[in-house]
Amino acid sequence: MIKRRRQQAILEIIRRQRVQTQEELAELLAKRGIQATQVTLSRDIRELKLAKTPEGYRPLASAPAGLPLEDAIAEFLTDVRVAKNLVVVKTRPGSASPLAVALDQANWPEIVGTVAGDDTVLVVAPDDETALELQRKLALL
Repeated sequence: MIKRRRQQAILEIIRRQRVQTQEELAELLAKRGIQATQVTLSRDIRELKLAKTPEGYRPLASAPAGLPLEDAIAEFLTDVRVAKNLVVVKTRPGSASPLAVALDQANWPEIVGTVAGDDTVLVVAPDDETALELQRKLALL
């Protein structure tokens, strides 16, 4: 549980401010009460598929790991439509995979599975009514 909390904190930190070094990241985590060694941070950065850019650490555009569902929806979702028991979720180009992974990791009972393309996620619901419920749920996040 601490690993997940630490990795979520890392993602929150790099979304909110520029972080240039692992030492700086360790200090920002410490302010949140999370202690991490350089080795641990290196592993987290690799697992989260972060890249060091001139603007600091950033998630790779295609990196699906670690994004909380609410953040993935806010960042990537552009439209949601229902076709029988299928929910068609539109995203910005190249953003379907991270959103599909976030949906899969959410383990919502309304979702049987997902298939991601470039800018579309096909979400399979068990029935038509559940697909409509899922559409409403996604719109509220």
